Amino acid sequence: MSSPTEITPAQLARLVGTPEAPLVIDVRIDEDHALDPRMIPASQRQSHRDVALWGETLAGRAVVVSCQKGLKLSQGVAAWLRHLGAEASSLEGGFVAWQEQGLPLANLSTLPPRDTQGRTLWVTRARPKIDRIACPWLIRRFIDPAAVFLFVAPSEVEAVADRFGATPFDVENVFFSHRGDPTGPDHTCTFDTMVSEFGLATPALSRLATIVRAADIARPELAPQAEGLLAASLGLSRMFRDDLAQLDAGMLLYDAFYRWCRDAVSETHNWPNPGVRAS
Repeated sequence: MSSPTEITPAQLARLVGTPEAPLVIDVRIDEDHALDPRMIPASQRQSHRDVALWGETLAGRAVVVSCQKGLKLSQGVAAWLRHLGAEASSLEGGFVAWQEQGLPLANLSTLPPRDTQGRTLWVTRARPKIDRIACPWLIRRFIDPAAVFLFVAPSEVEAVADRFGATPFDVENVFFSHRGDPTGPDHTCTFDTMVSEFGLATPALSRLATIVRAADIARPELAPQAEGLLAASLGLSRMFRDDLAQLDAGMLLYDAFYRWCRDAVSETHNWPNPGVRAS
């Protein structure tokens, strides 16, 4: 039975990918991390040795600490963080328990380098519609909650990427973009690429990827929800002149679609309620 300062892998898995997710800190030593360099989604690596320094920035935040087996390192770091004012728990059983339960692990081998503040920096075309909102949502919810996104004129994406050390996405001839023949059935969008490259093909994210692809490449026959996503996305693009404000609003839209994909695909709605007699 978990202690009040522990969280089980199953409990944490229900929070991952949602706005309520805690910050996950991976404090595995280098030797343990080398055994499996994948990460619990949206987690960041830190060393237990200098927790008194980096932990000062986490006061008031909900944090889950994971080491290899959920023992001395995560227990000690979580205790330090609580001393520093964080709402910190340790992951019961640690990374090993998460792995053994078959829960999703992010492959970060293709993740761009982080800046001096530990953030990834991305750049794409201005006036986003679908892919350029869906991809930032995926990154912030499952890869890097602090990721920074720059929206610039299409002609300047490459130059901005070069000058500012940003990673371009959803433009031609870059790694994170559409793949396959644009006129063929194998055409996939940038969201598909990121789900695949980051090893996040869970049933819920794979279902969401199909909806995003259907809306983004005009193939609504792939998913009946695609037309709704397209309509909502185009509506948001006309509600907001500022791309970052649109991204903030779009985060809620994709949160809702993700939760439907994860928890509500079998639920239907009808009126009147069969159990209520009309007066």
